[in-house]
Amino acid sequence: MSIKKITILFIIIGFAAGFKFMNSASSKSPALKFHTQSQLDAYKGIPTRAPIAPGEYFLPSFSCRGCHGYDSAQVANINEAGEDVNLVDRWESSMMALSAKDPFWRAKVSHEITLNPAHAGPLQNKCLDCHAPMGAYTSQFKGNPFYGLTDLVTDSLGLDGVSCGACHAIAPSVGYTYSGIIPYDTNDVEYGPFTAPFVAPMQLYEGLTPVYSPHMDDAKVCSSCHTLITESVDLAGNYTGGYFVEQATFHEYKNSDYPGNSIKCQTCHMPQLIDPIHIANGNTSLPQRFPFNQHVFAGANLFMLNLIKTNRGPLGVYVPDKSFDSTIVATTAMLQQQTLDFDLQMVSVTSDTAFFKVMLKNKAGHKFPSGYPSRRAVLQFVVIDGAGDTVFQTGIFNNQYRVIGESSNFEIHHNTLNQSHVPQIYELVPGDVGGNFTSVLERAAILLKDNRIPPLGFNSLSSVYDTVTVSADANADADFNKVASVEGSGVDWVHFAVPLAGAVGNINIKSKVYYQSVPPKWVDEMFTYSTPEINTFQTMYNAADQTPVLVAQDSLNNVLIPLGVNTYSPKQDVTAWPTISMDGRVFVTSEYGVLIKNIEIFDANGKLQSQHPNMGFQSSMSLYLPASSGIYYLKITTGTKIVYKKVVKS
Repeated sequence: MSIKKITILFIIIGFAAGFKFMNSASSKSPALKFHTQSQLDAYKGIPTRAPIAPGEYFLPSFSCRGCHGYDSAQVANINEAGEDVNLVDRWESSMMALSAKDPFWRAKVSHEITLNPAHAGPLQNKCLDCHAPMGAYTSQFKGNPFYGLTDLVTDSLGLDGVSCGACHAIAPSVGYTYSGIIPYDTNDVEYGPFTAPFVAPMQLYEGLTPVYSPHMDDAKVCSSCHTLITESVDLAGNYTGGYFVEQATFHEYKNSDYPGNSIKCQTCHMPQLIDPIHIANGNTSLPQRFPFNQHVFAGANLFMLNLIKTNRGPLGVYVPDKSFDSTIVATTAMLQQQTLDFDLQMVSVTSDTAFFKVMLKNKAGHKFPSGYPSRRAVLQFVVIDGAGDTVFQTGIFNNQYRVIGESSNFEIHHNTLNQSHVPQIYELVPGDVGGNFTSVLERAAILLKDNRIPPLGFNSLSSVYDTVTVSADANADADFNKVASVEGSGVDWVHFAVPLAGAVGNINIKSKVYYQSVPPKWVDEMFTYSTPEINTFQTMYNAADQTPVLVAQDSLNNVLIPLGVNTYSPKQDVTAWPTISMDGRVFVTSEYGVLIKNIEIFDANGKLQSQHPNMGFQSSMSLYLPASSGIYYLKITTGTKIVYKKVVKS
């Protein structure tokens, strides 16, 4: 059979598997498999030409460094500003490069196989297919179906993580298989995004032929590993016949407006330069290439980047500080600039309660958070009165970085919060067959909670919705990804009703969103077991800075409490008129010769619009309200008190 026919057969088989999953996963049929032997056999049947070396299928990253790494002549791999943008140095400190040396991942694999040693083979195969793909697939291609942690520690290819060949050898048929079934082309080719590649240097020095293929600039090249379905077991370790979607970042992206707007995974995680770049050292006669995808691979796992940087020696990571620092800066920017739009608003105030709402709008092309289910975001909301006392607080971390008030099983999604220490946490929570939270992935049998904020355009009618379902508690929230019952906003509004009894003076409100990639709750169970991998990670984890990462924040300062809820003086001897102003001009007068020191104007949401200090120390002032019509509050400070007045610009 020709290569072309076999490739077509593989595409058909892969598509059928993906279609079957999309339409049948919810049935929990025992016959449903995501890693059928026939699929794997069909893929392995792709014929090969002469390998790179006898019996080899991939080259390690150091083979690519000579051309695509740092150019000491400062000619190639630099942008128009003269800055080094070489591929290898950007990649080597990313979590892609470190995937096989990640001590948390190794500990978790060890945890799973310790609990169920009878499944050690398939568990490790599934995990290492994506975290050490070149080692795992070389083993499979050579006829050795099992590849585990003990093989990895002595295998330089496996330890290279998601390396150059791990991505550039993926065949164009990608996009129809998941859970680590990667359609590798073993015909000594390396696919790239540039047309008409010059083949001679790579053929001469590496024995590989560069080939243009548009799939390298398509989100589907990420699909094989960024959708993972696990087979469920009961508490005794027996397969139940059910499945659990451990992560489905690629399907979250598919269920969004991003594909239709030509925004791909690469758009954010491999940001493009429009500068023409010489992409091969010592070959400046080759045409410059653009746009140029920088191999930054910034994500959100800032905690693990810092932990690995601190423990480079014990982990066998030989990456300089400057590379780590570059990736850490890019990851911080990704979290704080490309993740959320965040807005805190005041709604209203009654005689005993202040009402606020917070908007969290997802700017990512997938759920936030996404990926491995340990990852979560915590919404913090704090109200402090004029005396400096805390009136209300939720989403507070204790000194172990656990969320105060969080349910020991799992915290449900909330639409409105009206008491302190009832937290809003955005997360995916797996449940075992007994309906209890589990951090053991093989025991994940039911979805207890998924209120992670969906991307723009996300809806329940998508063909991939069965892999990215939202839990019932979040679905019941009328403004979770909905506007007037229409899905797809990518926004969650959280409402707060803050009791004001006993509050003194005006109040300050601060709201923040924090991100945790490995919260203590997720590792509690694992740390009750002892293996070399678990013990190594536990030591590193306990010594690490576990401070959650601040993603977004907003505040309202000196918010007035009208209607006589509280005021510094019961005697209202300061007046503001007219209360309804047609031209926006307002006069403020203080009786008994009391001097006005300052006037601040707040809008109806409690945000400061302008300040008007009284430089002449007078007992009367005039000022103009902002240009927009609406309700405004004047905070008038005299030498003895603070008074609030409500005025309207008509």
